[in-house]
Amino acid sequence: MNSTSQPLVSIVTPVYNGAEFLSECIESVLAQTYQNWEYIIVNNCSTDESLEIASRYAARDSRIHVHSNPHFLDVIANHNASLRQISLESKYCKFVFADDWIFPECIQRMVAVAEQFPSVGIVGAYVLQGQEVRCAGLPYDRTMFDGREICRKHLLDRLYVFESANAVLYRADLVRQRADFYDERNIHADTEICFVLLKTTDFGFVHQLLTYTRVRPESLAQISTDLHTGHAGTLQILLLHGRDYLTQQEFGRLFQDHITSYYKFLGKCFLLGKSKPLNYHKRRLAELGINFCWSRFVSGMFSTIGEFALNPKSTIEKFLKTESQTYLARS
Repeated sequence: MNSTSQPLVSIVTPVYNGAEFLSECIESVLAQTYQNWEYIIVNNCSTDESLEIASRYAARDSRIHVHSNPHFLDVIANHNASLRQISLESKYCKFVFADDWIFPECIQRMVAVAEQFPSVGIVGAYVLQGQEVRCAGLPYDRTMFDGREICRKHLLDRLYVFESANAVLYRADLVRQRADFYDERNIHADTEICFVLLKTTDFGFVHQLLTYTRVRPESLAQISTDLHTGHAGTLQILLLHGRDYLTQQEFGRLFQDHITSYYKFLGKCFLLGKSKPLNYHKRRLAELGINFCWSRFVSGMFSTIGEFALNPKSTIEKFLKTESQTYLARS
């Protein structure tokens, strides 16, 4: 397929002070085997050399466009603002975050699946996060999956096959249909939007490493891990979308299991003196319309005390390591 017959893909990179890795990100787009793309780099009032780097590349390639926000936006709001810049002619849309990059065949392979299956609204693939391969678990002999079943497996089996927006391709019409594509109240909005879209579309998957996610201390993924935001993110998805995918019995069981786990986690935070995540989650519970339950909180503390008495080393390690793996992919 030559570039004149290829559907247009809008590639979007929102950047704030991302000069350290921005050139590597842009070069990965330029190295794509797929050629019919526009590349929109959105500078979110950076104070480093991000704008200068983006502008230099735009001067060399007419497919690259640089947009500067008139004022600074929060992360998810900036993602929404960036999506509003995509062309009306584009058929597909792909984020490539400024500190990440994509493999040369990424766009070509993802578009091929979407073109083969018109019912597919989102296409994913394996993700290399640092040294870890993520998004595994789907049958290798299939590339199209029922969207509702994927979401059920996410909730019931913890099968996580869509990572951050950097890891997926969207059908652009689905993006343009929503004034705010992402819910700006949710740090895990990129996961939540999959639950929204997959109610009416299918999920495509390429069994190949196509995207790279960088692990670094100041990243949104690390902030999310430090605050254990996946507990609140999972609860929000359950409350807003769980009943659309689960039976009443499944929803009730999963909700109660998650609340029990949530308060156990909060009890551990209190006992270990971790006030920052504790305050964050008390606020998020209120935002979700759930009154803080002191009896559950106390029960969670006693549960932790019991575990600690039996095996103090294992309990601390579980909190610091296992609990830090949030239920949801990064935003």
